[in-house]
Amino acid sequence: MSLYLTPIFQKEAKEFIKKHHRHNYPPVGSIFQIAVAKDDKIVGVIVVGRPVARHLQNGYTAEVTRLATDGTKNCCSKLYGAAWRAARSLGYKKLITYILDTEPGTSLRASGWKEIGKAGGGSWNCKSRPRIDKHSLQTKIRFEKEL
Repeated sequence: MSLYLTPIFQKEAKEFIKKHHRHNYPPVGSIFQIAVAKDDKIVGVIVVGRPVARHLQNGYTAEVTRLATDGTKNCCSKLYGAAWRAARSLGYKKLITYILDTEPGTSLRASGWKEIGKAGGGSWNCKSRPRIDKHSLQTKIRFEKEL
């Protein structure tokens, strides 16, 4: 049986992410989330929310904050494509996401996303505002899709 899109509650998406994401915890909130299933079993989820970076929060930009799969072939590409169609239908003009610089980005490129360049990395901890880092400190690569 082929892959098909299905709605998923935020709580269920978070549970799937906890179980299947390689290096991140589930995001706190979301605008929407989508699942992909095969043979009536969820095999991947994508979560879209507001951009994490405040300077990108213009009301017309959304961010894929998590994508997790069980490794099923073509699942990532299907989810990236569905997220863009859903965001665009809600009035968003741009959808962004970040991957680790050690990841190839094959599914993003296959879905028509454009690589923008390196971004982020490092710790948010500083003397004036001490923090415990719960995210990857590795450099990221930013991708986007826009009208």
